[in-house]
Order: sequence, then structure tokens, then C-alpha cells
Amino acid sequence: MLQTIACIALPQMAPFEFGVICEVFGIDRREHGGPTFDFHVVAADPGPIPTKLGFDVVVKEGLEFAYEADLVAVPASLVGSPADERVLDVIRHAVDRGAWVLSVCSGAFTLGYAGVLDGRRSTTHWMYTDRMAELFPKTDVDPDVLFVQDGKVVTGAGTAAGIDAALHIVRTELGASAANIVARRMVVPPQRDGGQSQFIQTPVPECQSDSFAKVTEWMLEHLDHDLTVDLLARKALMSPRTFARRFRAETGTTPNAWLNRQRLLRAQQLLEETSLSLEEVARETGFGAAAVMRHHFLKVLQTTPTQYRRLFGLRAAS
Repeated sequence: MLQTIACIALPQMAPFEFGVICEVFGIDRREHGGPTFDFHVVAADPGPIPTKLGFDVVVKEGLEFAYEADLVAVPASLVGSPADERVLDVIRHAVDRGAWVLSVCSGAFTLGYAGVLDGRRSTTHWMYTDRMAELFPKTDVDPDVLFVQDGKVVTGAGTAAGIDAALHIVRTELGASAANIVARRMVVPPQRDGGQSQFIQTPVPECQSDSFAKVTEWMLEHLDHDLTVDLLARKALMSPRTFARRFRAETGTTPNAWLNRQRLLRAQQLLEETSLSLEEVARETGFGAAAVMRHHFLKVLQTTPTQYRRLFGLRAAS
């Protein structure tokens, strides 16, 4: 169970990426039915830690707590500057004992210097992927995803993708409802999965994107229907080809992948909050049959619906 979190403050770290870790794991959300963690900010040398924006963050704890934490998180810092060997030792120790390790943006370089990415897939901000592949040839760097989980090592891409990576760990350990509560408090979408592209061709959507908002809202209300691209294109008053192209450009993923992710999230919610049978959940979410739903659970969550309900369902909470 994810309970203790150590965020390692590094010299010249990026304040936003550091803040992402603090925001997801450092706030007590019990009032809203959400999780709370034993969260500590630690440093190799406690005291003022300079950030890349010129102000200091004062850290009072050394690295001792990180040696026992369930999750060791590393924010972005200067690219190409090897971290303190004491920090690298903490990261290696965390991987060896089976703890979660999370990096945000260029924090992946610190994991690379620790050697824990060797033989693993990883990612970082698209600006740094070539440099990372050059420095750490033993890791398979994917430049076109939001985050990568390999074992219990999670590397997030640039900036806001760190939120997605952190929420992914919350969802994996504590369930979809817990992740949704954290996301709602942060006013961010809880559903972006790691396979989405770092690039969305229209970062600030034009007015015609309203049609996609209406279509995606309709899709969420009709997940139990057979939602083909042809049907969705008619709803959006476009040709199927134009719809598919523009959907990917504006959301970073295909209509089918987006639908499967929403169906999976809805299935997680139903498994957590209702006593519906697996076949009923599959029909309600549009998977059609429990066997199909099981396939998607195994592919994305590396668990079965039955195991998921056992961990996060009503009986588990009672």
C-alpha cells in the first residue's frame, strides 16, 4: 500500500515539477474522501536548496526517510549534471527493495545516472530525449509518450505530464476513485494515459473544437453503444477520415484508444463502487463481454477485473 512518499529536492530543480509532486502527494484530502500520505521533502544537504528560477526552497530533512519510503520522487533539474552520489544511492536502494520510483521531466536523467533505467523503457521531455538516449544508451527512450512505467519505475515527460505520471501511481495503488478525487481537487483530467502523444497539434483549440467537446461528452454518455468512427464522424458533421485526423490532432490519441481508456475508467469505477457482475460491468461500459474487458485490464493495468475489485471494491473497503 502506498503510504510514505519522499520527494528529493535537488539543486537547480524546476519549481513547477517539484510542485507537481508536492500537490499530488503532499495534501491531506481526507475531507473529500481522498487519500493522505506521509509526505516528506528531503535533501542530501538540508538547508536552502536553490531552484532554477533563482529562489531557494528550505529543506529540513536529510535523506534518511527516503530509504524507507514507499515512493521516491525526483523532480526536474539541470540536464547533464550528475546528481549527488548520496541521492543516486537512495534511488538504487529504492529499486532494489521494490519501492516506487518516479521522475518528472528531466528528473529522468538522475534516474539514468543511478543506473536504474538500464534495460528499461523510459521517457523525458521531448527536448531532451536525444540527449538522454546519448547519455544512457542502455535505456529505450520513447520520445512520444506522456509517461512510461517499467516495473515500479515511472518516468514522466515534460511539465504537466508529471501530473499524469503521479496520478497513474495513485490509481494503480489506491484505485480510480482515489485518483479522481486528487485530480478533481487539482482541476485536471484524471484519464490521460501514458501512451498519449507529448504533441497535441492544436495546444489552444480553435472554435471548431466545440464540436469535439460535444461529441466526446456524447461518447461518455453512450459508452455502452457501438461507437464506430463513422457514427462519431456523423455526429461531428465530418467525414470519417477528417474526424479521425482532427481527433488525434486535438486530443493526442485516436478515437478508438480514447474510447477504450474511458471504458476502462468507467469499468474501474463500477468495480469499485457497485456489486454489478463482471458481465454487467462489461455491458455497461461497452466492452460487451467480460472476456474482452479482462483483456483490456490485463493489457493496461496488468491485473484482472476480479483482482481489481478484490483490491479496491466495496468489500475491500468494508
